[in-house]
Amino acid sequence: MREESLSVCVPDVLREHAERRGDHVAIRTGDHALTYAQLDERSSRLAQALRALGVREGSRVAHLDRTGLEVVELLFATSKLGAVIVPLNWRLAPPELRAIVADARARVVLAGEAYAEVAADLAREPELVVLGEAYERLIAAYDPIDPGGRGAPGDTVLQMYTSGTTGVPKGVLTTHRNLAAAAAASTLWGFDRDTISMTPLPMFHVGGIGWAYLGLWNGATTILVRDFAPDAVLETLERERVTNAVLVPTMLQRLTAVAGAAERDYSALRSIAYGASPITTPVLKAALRTFRCQLFGVYGLTESTGGVVQLDPDDHDPDGPREGLLRAAGRPLPWVELRVVDPKTHTDRAAGAIGEVWLRAPNVMAGYFERPQETTAALTSDGWLRTGDGGYLDDDGYLFLTDRIKDMIVSGGENVYPVEVEEVLAGHPDVADVAVFGVPDERWGETVKALVVPTAGHTPIAEELVAFARERLAGYKLPRSIEFVDDLPRTATGKVLKRELRDRHGPAPQPLVDSPGSRR
Repeated sequence: MREESLSVCVPDVLREHAERRGDHVAIRTGDHALTYAQLDERSSRLAQALRALGVREGSRVAHLDRTGLEVVELLFATSKLGAVIVPLNWRLAPPELRAIVADARARVVLAGEAYAEVAADLAREPELVVLGEAYERLIAAYDPIDPGGRGAPGDTVLQMYTSGTTGVPKGVLTTHRNLAAAAAASTLWGFDRDTISMTPLPMFHVGGIGWAYLGLWNGATTILVRDFAPDAVLETLERERVTNAVLVPTMLQRLTAVAGAAERDYSALRSIAYGASPITTPVLKAALRTFRCQLFGVYGLTESTGGVVQLDPDDHDPDGPREGLLRAAGRPLPWVELRVVDPKTHTDRAAGAIGEVWLRAPNVMAGYFERPQETTAALTSDGWLRTGDGGYLDDDGYLFLTDRIKDMIVSGGENVYPVEVEEVLAGHPDVADVAVFGVPDERWGETVKALVVPTAGHTPIAEELVAFARERLAGYKLPRSIEFVDDLPRTATGKVLKRELRDRHGPAPQPLVDSPGSRR
């Protein structure tokens, strides 16, 4: 990777394309589109408005809404000021959002009309700007004067929140250099200035805002899908002649299940990247049959600014001698160093031996916002990221992921940390003890299962426990099944033996929570 590419900062990208191909459409959502010139102008107006609201270099500005053009405007507006955008997960419950906004010390919150009431409660100290008419009036009141800020490659430009093993949200400090390194991978997937890219991933995911940045980096057109509806996404792929797309396995499964999906014209498609959760071989085979384009499996984390390990198209050999590679995460990108180490001794493991996956690359975050202990735990002094994921390398250097060191559950592309759910359920008076883990699910990859030890003399009702949790957690974190047990197996030090629980209890035959609204 060329060092000059890593020195490109976020405002540089927009300024260059606005000057060289200002009339080209940069971003589109539904019927709304902005050219590079318009995006440059509107982001400068927004930057001036934010400055008037007290945003300065280093200030945090939060965004709470489903995908729209405004989040991209905000990315460039804050970067022009040297400020930092904090995309919020609109699926979170109000207490969860409140904790994140407080942790980030956001100076301003931009919220969609549907989230205005929630945001008003979050923004008692920060300024609140409601997207829509109020937002348009605000930016129209300021001249489109570029503040001229650029920042340095090592400055933070994006702060996305992810939970750790403690369940406490941590702000991942993503720098200009991190985004530049991630964008450099776009050439591997066939990106260029003629690309028409599409992402239905939400902008609070690195796979959403990061993928959008790939298109902007190349001066291409990016289509942001606000709500994932399989029929509509297939129509967009065909009608808009999409060349590059990113999807999670659940989306691929739902798209390939649409009647007549394989008969559509996807001849413009160059590649589809997939990742964020495990994928089954049947889903991969269906995707290859349906879309007839190159597939790239991508493994990465918020802390690595997206993909760092890749399963190339040639490794997708569903009915050939290399079919076993479909279970691999892939091999590290050329500029990524990867190790599998013993979690205790930190020595390298031999091929085939399971350990913790460590990464070192220009993609790797600068640390966690104002959490020096957590940063030290995640990053070694010489720049290695301890991912917390378990896996092994084969003799050819392919990474295979196994049990997650952190016991994280990935459900439909969303990360769920068991301790978060355990803490909430443990607050119910009928619950004496609880353990939460992930179980395989055909549709979502994994779902949440809870084993509950009832309080003596009490008879809990599963539906009531879910209702109790629903008031405190995002829908995708809710247990899809609850089983009542007499006790939980533990080690001598009191740690719950979750692998034993998975083996003994497995998936529930009848899901407890299975409505579409439960994913929201």
